[in-house]
Amino acid sequence: MKDQKEQNQDRRSFLKATAKGTAGIIAASMFPAIVPSTVFGKNAPSNKINIGQIGFGRIGSTHDLPEVIKNEAAHVIAVADLDKNRLAKGKEWIERKYAERTGKEKYLEVKTYDDYHEILGRKDIDAVIISTPDHWHAQPAMEAAVAGKHIYMQKPTSLTIREGRQMADMIKKKGVIFQLGSQQRSVSPWPQFKRTCELVRNGRIGKLKKVYVGLPGDPPGGNPEPMPVPPNLNYDMWLGSTPEVYYTLDRVHSQTDINDRPGWLRLEQFGAGMITGWGSHHIDIAHWGMDTELTGPIEIEGKATFPAKGSGLWDVHGDFLVNALYENGVVMEIGGTNPNGVKFEGTDGWIFVSRGNVGVTASDPVAAQNAKENKAFYASDPKILGSVIGENEIHLYESPEQHRNWIESIQSGKQTISHAEIAHRSCTACLLAHTAMKLGRKVKWDPKKEEFINDKEANAMLSRPQRGKYGTNNVKG
Repeated sequence: MKDQKEQNQDRRSFLKATAKGTAGIIAASMFPAIVPSTVFGKNAPSNKINIGQIGFGRIGSTHDLPEVIKNEAAHVIAVADLDKNRLAKGKEWIERKYAERTGKEKYLEVKTYDDYHEILGRKDIDAVIISTPDHWHAQPAMEAAVAGKHIYMQKPTSLTIREGRQMADMIKKKGVIFQLGSQQRSVSPWPQFKRTCELVRNGRIGKLKKVYVGLPGDPPGGNPEPMPVPPNLNYDMWLGSTPEVYYTLDRVHSQTDINDRPGWLRLEQFGAGMITGWGSHHIDIAHWGMDTELTGPIEIEGKATFPAKGSGLWDVHGDFLVNALYENGVVMEIGGTNPNGVKFEGTDGWIFVSRGNVGVTASDPVAAQNAKENKAFYASDPKILGSVIGENEIHLYESPEQHRNWIESIQSGKQTISHAEIAHRSCTACLLAHTAMKLGRKVKWDPKKEEFINDKEANAMLSRPQRGKYGTNNVKG
């Protein structure tokens, strides 16, 4: 039997083997040199995946961490947040969860960092969860890849299409395992999305003609009054690559309720609004059913309402309508007048799919007020829904649950269901829709070159200036 040092070496070698091309970091042993053989096996300490949590806000605390910690192989040992109050809550939350699971009050001491770069510098950490605001996605993902860490990241992938391309290319170059939080692809808790896409891909509604995506807009509002920066918040770092602006509570996140929907979601400085917030879910599903996961539309036309000046702080889109034409002739209509979900319409019928009343956070835009009428899965003919997919027909990738799929992919080296290229392409379609909404006209897109065709005005929107030391342009690897 190998001694513990050798076993730890094997474990690290395996994990890092899935990150080919990285610095080949091998962690030092965290355990005694000699341990009883009973600690070896599937759930032995040497088989744990050491994970650092980056960002402990609404999604990190209510979705990402709870789902990751369910997995026996996951071992969350560090947390980073640039809000010291949230950082302390993150440490307490993780230690309490492990204490509840193991029955040992001091099972684990979670290390805390107000700068996530310190987590990336730890050689004993294999992977990171990035649950940060949208403008802080692409940069830490790229840096994590350079450091050889596997990555679970919240959607959308990036603030701009150029950032997304940089991120996808870096992850491919470094060979780390990446998973996007587009959890509608996984069968738990919504098996109907995969089922719908398989039915569509196998022609159960005939030739696909049109896809309807329903997404809400955001309301105007937000208090623009300047306020002192809370002493617990590193506000300069929070702004990251975006322009320097004064602090006000409705621009950032609640100082009292970690589960409150943060104001940054409604500011274009930090994201594009619901078109990327939930478009990353529904447009991703549309791509899956259309078999266009690795490409994008060729023509996009959009219009939208935006808050009037003087109406408050927030400035993301409200009501909107976008039509996107794909090379296969299918048109995707995205708008707030469509029911929240995705409807595939073919020559022989249609299927509608949504989350129904099963949400992720309390602020999910599901029609809870109409719970009895909020069907998750129905079709023009109910027989379509029960159709059997034959052995020789198309069977799509089956992921049990999004975070579990990530953990299992780190262990096996198999690609995740929402790898970086798929994630980037879904986000790109969202950002193309946003560009058309901002311009209020039709734009033509080359999905291979990832640039607008003969459109200087639109191409200027593919990237943004990045501030100082922050941003993807500063990541080398």
